[in-house]
Amino acid sequence: MRIAILSRGKNLYSTRRLRAAAKERGHEVQVLDTMRFGIDVERGDPTLYYRGRVLRAYDAAIPRIGASITFFGCAVVRQFEQMGVYCLNPSHAISVSRDKLRSIQVLSRHRIGFPRTVFAKDKQSVIRALDAVGMPAVIKLLEGTQGIGVVLCENRKMAEAVMEALQEGAKQNVLVQGFVSESRGRDVRALVVGSKVVAAMRRTAQGDEFRSNVHRGGNAEAVELDPEYERTAVHAAQIMGLRFAGVDMLEGGNGPLVIEVNSSPGLEGIEGATGVDCAGAVIEQIEEDVLVPEVDINQRLSLRNGYGVTEFIVSPESELVHRSIADSQLRERDVIVLSISRDSVTIPNPRADREILAGDTLLCYGKLITLRSLIPPPARKKKKRSGKTKPSA
Repeated sequence: MRIAILSRGKNLYSTRRLRAAAKERGHEVQVLDTMRFGIDVERGDPTLYYRGRVLRAYDAAIPRIGASITFFGCAVVRQFEQMGVYCLNPSHAISVSRDKLRSIQVLSRHRIGFPRTVFAKDKQSVIRALDAVGMPAVIKLLEGTQGIGVVLCENRKMAEAVMEALQEGAKQNVLVQGFVSESRGRDVRALVVGSKVVAAMRRTAQGDEFRSNVHRGGNAEAVELDPEYERTAVHAAQIMGLRFAGVDMLEGGNGPLVIEVNSSPGLEGIEGATGVDCAGAVIEQIEEDVLVPEVDINQRLSLRNGYGVTEFIVSPESELVHRSIADSQLRERDVIVLSISRDSVTIPNPRADREILAGDTLLCYGKLITLRSLIPPPARKKKKRSGKTKPSA
């Protein structure tokens, strides 16, 4: 294959490792500076220019898009996609993951734990946010990497001062998050490639520093992830649409709490801590994806009117609980179970005698009218009390 690595620095550790891994597996690979591209948008003939010349054909591209060039970098990746080139991480996924607020909003619809988060755009918003998350609190810029733009505020006065400084300077909007005290100064980075975690490390901050990033002097050590942490990392990456991601999690009292899903994770720290050939795993994943490309099964299978694909969690009250697929009579109702996800395990093409349990996630294809009857109704949210009482008559 011909593989392009989109990177601003050919001598950066991650770029060098990916290039070496691709060459070791017999691929032709080039490192292309993302900011040297020209984009020609023409009907029926999308084209990219590199250093003024029409770009040669590539089979795959590995985007290494830095935070400072997100907009243009995503435009370049999008043009590769329009030209039919496989991109390890798609442009929309990079864009979503780079926006901290948007990524949290996307994760919030799924069974993913994360710290209580409130968006704030002025001093009054911060005051309300602090009331919601409590103290101490963490204030984060919406865009930032390697711990930059993240401040731990021990008290309300400090939080208000930080917000005033941000507003008077760059007019920055921020996220206010509850501080997870039991995880102070440490977190877990899981490197997800495809549908599995290939390596994981625990990062520990030095001294009084609460940010554990290796770039800020934190120590890193290999760690064997619990199944719940592995499932959370893979699920978070898949929700974002990323095939290659670094998922950062805090070790909360009630399980993993996702704090970031990085679409351009560095390899130096995690390869050094674990000894795992992460770059080789990335190239292997590209080989699999290019050889057997993914298809949108919802688009392919819903061509028949009234049929489609859906995924839902089996509620304890469901008629399916403790029945085998055969006993559920789903096939007789024109529904096929494509897979069952249980805890951290996915069972593809389950056998007819497989028992369905409460909490299972079923991926099914069939009649939409039947599928709708199987999906549990959304839980009604309790109205939040304002704290005001009606005056007595």
